[in-house]
Amino acid sequence: MLSSPPVPAKRSSTFGWIGALERTARIDARPERTFPRVIDDLAALHGERPALIGEDERISHAELAARQNRYARWALAEGLAKGDTVGLLMRNRPDYLALWLGLTRVGVRVALLNTNLRGAGLAHCIDVAAPRCLIVEAGLADLLAGVQGQLARRPAVWWHGAGADFQRVDEAAAESSGEPLGAGEGPEVGLSDEALLIYTSGTTGLPKAARVSHHRIMMWTHWFAGLIEPTPEDRTYNCLPLYHSVGGVVATGSVLLGGGSVVIREKFSARRFWDDVVGEGCTLFQYIGELCRYLTLAPEHPLERAHALRLCAGNGLRPDVWERFETRFAIPRILEFYAATEGTVSLYNVEGRVGAVGRVPSFMAHRSPALLVRHDVEAGAPVRDADGFCVTCARGETGELLGRLSGRAEHRFEGYTSAAESARKVLRNVLKPGDAWMRTGDLMRQDAQGFFHFVDRIGDTFRWKGENVATTEVAEALCACTGVREAMVYGVAVPGAEGRAGMAALTVEPGFDGARLHAELAERLPPYARPLVLRLCPEIGLTETFKQKKAVLAAEGFDPAQVPDPLLIAEAGAYRPLDAAAFARIAQGTMRF
Repeated sequence: MLSSPPVPAKRSSTFGWIGALERTARIDARPERTFPRVIDDLAALHGERPALIGEDERISHAELAARQNRYARWALAEGLAKGDTVGLLMRNRPDYLALWLGLTRVGVRVALLNTNLRGAGLAHCIDVAAPRCLIVEAGLADLLAGVQGQLARRPAVWWHGAGADFQRVDEAAAESSGEPLGAGEGPEVGLSDEALLIYTSGTTGLPKAARVSHHRIMMWTHWFAGLIEPTPEDRTYNCLPLYHSVGGVVATGSVLLGGGSVVIREKFSARRFWDDVVGEGCTLFQYIGELCRYLTLAPEHPLERAHALRLCAGNGLRPDVWERFETRFAIPRILEFYAATEGTVSLYNVEGRVGAVGRVPSFMAHRSPALLVRHDVEAGAPVRDADGFCVTCARGETGELLGRLSGRAEHRFEGYTSAAESARKVLRNVLKPGDAWMRTGDLMRQDAQGFFHFVDRIGDTFRWKGENVATTEVAEALCACTGVREAMVYGVAVPGAEGRAGMAALTVEPGFDGARLHAELAERLPPYARPLVLRLCPEIGLTETFKQKKAVLAAEGFDPAQVPDPLLIAEAGAYRPLDAAAFARIAQGTMRF
């Protein structure tokens, strides 16, 4: 029988906050010190220790710095100027980081393109970035070819990796020196300059390109390093996309700061996860909540308790998964947090409170101003009082999370490439005339101890029988019921009824019993929150960042003629098959609920 990994002694939660404050306190004092310059310093400190470990390649801290400097000199030689944009279309691999680090070192802005997008979505992302050129992995040539005809303008293309018939950026850069850039070599680049464009997931529309400054990168990496206390012996397992802020900046940069290394994988695999984590000696794991759920649903693995993990950090870990994940795999510590690429407010659950996304300690209130205001679900906007100001929430009350905007660099909304989209995120006259806050679009509630709990995304919450229903809470109740493996909940229109009724897509165990589920939900949820319709799916589709595709399923509705999966409807104390005849009665308004 395998033994459990050793559990380190618990430290005061205050220690994590202090570490984060110490690491970020001096950032503004050196406006010229961007993260690529930090990489040069790390190379001098850690030399040949491993930095990035890919499936086919391992590079040291020294080699990472050398590569970034070669790419910086390549950019200068190609005439790329400060403020120009280059689009990067490449799957997870060590050179991904070296490329954007090198280009941003000399003031070039890099648009991190989603390799899972196709057609109009990818063309849109390229167009809004307006790049002077694209750097494309040779293996993604067909992907680029599929959108060339849809682009507003065709930027020049440089290829990366074996298999390219034309100019290769990696071969061209290899001819340059890898030494740190000298004084006057390239333009002056500082913390206030833009470094990256990182796209929102686009689950409810076309992605938006968020502007990310060098200051933001420094704050993200150093703050998180203070919380996780990385050492040269640490290795983090990172299977999240490098084109997103967590996988590509936070998870990687924070560990490199401690002299540790990042094990990079192209995508998540529940089957090989423990082989990888144990085989590479990983001590850290950067998760998205759905990955943890997949692991808890997977068959027992012989190495699942033979790991050396000391900390799992990430976001979206729901309470029903948290305890199963922690107990089954003997995870010593979980650090759940809340943040957004373009956001001005972040929360960290340093204490490990199950189900919470974090809190703001009293001594941190001035650094992380978070506010909950009442939200009108039908209007999709905050509730205003008689004087026109927003109504703040009491403890235990659900509302939208706002982040105050101010002159401080960390509280500055850097916005999107679209001015109109940027303006829509800013809410004014919230507590007093002229103040400005950023809307997160997330509904939360705060408990008596000050911990914030995620409730739902605005737009996911629906209103039925005059009551607001949070889809995440219904999904948690479903997952706690007998025979349910996974659940995704959304609202659907019902002819002749006001609001939207609950519908749930489920994956279930063999022998699933609709009557039993109905009885268990009656004990867990009020009548208005219980799903009216169930859709039994072989699997629940996720986006490339492991978010559930609610919009797609909601649009498909519950017409048996249009939905390929079995449908059940709540009727006479059970969930019974929904056939064409029953759907016709619903459509005609003769079946009432």
